[in-house]
Amino acid sequence: MSVVGFDLGNESCVVAVARQRGIDVVLNDESKRETPALVCFGEKQRFLGTAGAATSMMNPKNTISQIKRLIGRPFSDPELQQDLKALPFSVTEGPDGFPLINARYLGETKSFTPTQVMGMVFSNMKTIAEKNLNAAVVDCCIGVPIYFTDLQRRAVMDAATIAGLHPLRLMHETTATALAYGIYKTDLPENEQLNVAFIDIGHASMQVCIAGFKKGELKVLAHSFDRSLGGRDFDEVLFHHFAEKFKTDYKIDVLQNARACLRLRAACEKLKKVLSANPEAPMNIECLMDDKDVRGFIKRDEFEQISAPILERVKKPLEKALLEAKLTIDNIYAVEVVGSGSRVPAVIKILTEFFGKEPRRTMNASECVSKGCALECAILSPTFKVKEFTVQESFPFSIALTWQGSSQESQNGNVENQQSTIVFPKGNPIPSVKALTFYRAGTFTVDVQYADVSELQAPAKISTYTIGPFQATKGERAKVKVKARLNLHGIVSVESAQLLEEEEVEVPVTKEATKMETDKATADVASGNETDVNMQDANVAENGSAETGDNPVQMETDTKVEAPKKKVKKSNIPVSEVVYGAMLPADMQKAVEKEFEMALQDRVMEETKDKKNAVESYVYEMRNKLYDKLQEFVTDSDREALIGKLQETEDWLYEDGEDETKGVYVAKLEELKKIGDPIEQRYKEHTERGSFVEQLVGVVTSYRQAAASGDPKYEHIDLNEKQKVLNECSEAENWLREKTQQQESLPKHADPVLLSSDIRRKTEAIDRACRPIMSKPKPAPPKAATPPEAPASAAPEQQAGSENAASPNPKAADSNDNSDAMEMEKPEAAA
Repeated sequence: MSVVGFDLGNESCVVAVARQRGIDVVLNDESKRETPALVCFGEKQRFLGTAGAATSMMNPKNTISQIKRLIGRPFSDPELQQDLKALPFSVTEGPDGFPLINARYLGETKSFTPTQVMGMVFSNMKTIAEKNLNAAVVDCCIGVPIYFTDLQRRAVMDAATIAGLHPLRLMHETTATALAYGIYKTDLPENEQLNVAFIDIGHASMQVCIAGFKKGELKVLAHSFDRSLGGRDFDEVLFHHFAEKFKTDYKIDVLQNARACLRLRAACEKLKKVLSANPEAPMNIECLMDDKDVRGFIKRDEFEQISAPILERVKKPLEKALLEAKLTIDNIYAVEVVGSGSRVPAVIKILTEFFGKEPRRTMNASECVSKGCALECAILSPTFKVKEFTVQESFPFSIALTWQGSSQESQNGNVENQQSTIVFPKGNPIPSVKALTFYRAGTFTVDVQYADVSELQAPAKISTYTIGPFQATKGERAKVKVKARLNLHGIVSVESAQLLEEEEVEVPVTKEATKMETDKATADVASGNETDVNMQDANVAENGSAETGDNPVQMETDTKVEAPKKKVKKSNIPVSEVVYGAMLPADMQKAVEKEFEMALQDRVMEETKDKKNAVESYVYEMRNKLYDKLQEFVTDSDREALIGKLQETEDWLYEDGEDETKGVYVAKLEELKKIGDPIEQRYKEHTERGSFVEQLVGVVTSYRQAAASGDPKYEHIDLNEKQKVLNECSEAENWLREKTQQQESLPKHADPVLLSSDIRRKTEAIDRACRPIMSKPKPAPPKAATPPEAPASAAPEQQAGSENAASPNPKAADSNDNSDAMEMEKPEAAA
């Protein structure tokens, strides 16, 4: 069972795997640790990861990147609209109000959902892991930002399912970083909590997590974030700065050219990295647009000045995290900085001033999330034994349940009978289950929604659950217990509903003093509870008495009576779910099938390319060989004919054969090999024949010398058999001499008559015939004569002496072989 952690970033992704010796980040096909998170659609196939990055400059409008910013967000989202301005590909609004990505694929314009495209990125990451592990990858742990909404988390799960993955957990990226930090710490205190602030400034967002550490324990105290503060925002500032500069200096507007925009953004990203280590940096781009070369220059101070609006936003998430954790700066033991955007010196300066201490970089800024996810996957996997370490995660939002009040309230004139309660408050542990009690006479609905959407900029309503149908036996309002679950992925759902009905049963009581319980009915059930809901933690709500407030009364009796007793009858109620914006099961099945078809098309195209390259490679190699090592092994006319055939094939490859199927290339290669293989076979026979001849001659010589020698170790072998060996050797020599003469009389370009395979078979035949004869063992020497018997008078004494010598233990001598069996049966006696 593979244990894998995926960090799907906005710009690049990292794959980490757990091994017996620790956590490793695996390399992609280009031996790089980071893989671009993009998909490039071509006329015949997709290009994923590094292959897509190589073609992105030539095909910018069909290269889909930054998919993490699009997934699970309505098309009307203001942040999404702002992001789309910087993207070169086409995104339109779908019929469901969510974005659709448009690209040219297989010669026609096709539309894909962001979930489908993320599934393609996951497929590429899965392939990287499988190539490294040489095993199938299914179970995994995926890092997600803390600000991801319920719908975005569901979309990530759907994308993983499309790729054939089964996430054991969606883990917050900052929590994964904290886990990778804390699990290897050997100096954590046992009682006093050590508070560490983790600041992750990635490509597109900033996340802050304050975590408390004890020995073997990690507890998340607070989260905060800014969804639009990352490294790309600094790139964008530089991009607009130089776009204006080039418009003035070179009279070109890069905003009108998608490819020029991509090249300038890539140059700005490099420039930012140079400014991180140098006070100034130049920019040079050849043929940026309209065949014009451009040059630019900027100092770090100027860069920080134009980035001031972004830098001013860094402090706000820090202050909010401290406030929610109820800590001061003095309570923070250390500050860990990760993420690609954290390398900007101005950011580090702000963090240092805020916390009063230098931020640390003890972790790899790009790999810590994937390593933390792989660790969590190992903890959840039964196949790995991991150091005991508890992770207490907290939920970053407040989730409420709302419902319509009972019909009785409507009859009383209460029109606004919408009721709501916060089920999972902000900071609630993950996972968690809560139980709510309703009093209803029939089917009703419950809505799951965010209690506060000011931070989210997302629709308040998450999902609606219809609970029913059910029918109360007494025709009155029945007690319904509803369980709401916040699972490991941070996804909220109504898990189940139960109908609880009390019924009286007759329980006989014996004369002996017996304890029995009678339930005292509460006024709520009889008259109808106007508050309508009683929420408890699930483990408490399982106890009926604790949930309803019933008071059991113990009684003792000496007489036999028939006492009525109330029993709670539980029956499950069907629950149907509608998640707003989520992928329907039918659409999911279609997406899985579509991904399989596209993966198959990619594989066919890759195999076709390999066969085409094989034909091309054969043409070039054979042409060179015909004028080099194969020159003597082909006639001039055959050589010219084959060279002409090779030239014809080369021309065909670059003209009519540029775009053919795999089968055509295979047939073309076989056609060429049919002519070229006999030539190569003649060369191979010529070069290998000598070693096989030497081997045969050596075997013949060794057996002849052994058969003809007077060595004492062979004197036991019959002369006729020795003669048989000599005859075999002579016959082999004559065969080899005759074949060698025939071969030497032939030119090198003629087919050989003395083949290496024939010589090898002859050698094996000689060995089979002669080895049994010459390796026959010597017969055993005859036994020595027995000594004469001793005189009769001395016999008794000698016999006694020999018996004593042979068997010093009389018991052992008497028992003979049976002593072993006894010892085996009764080892105690032997002891």
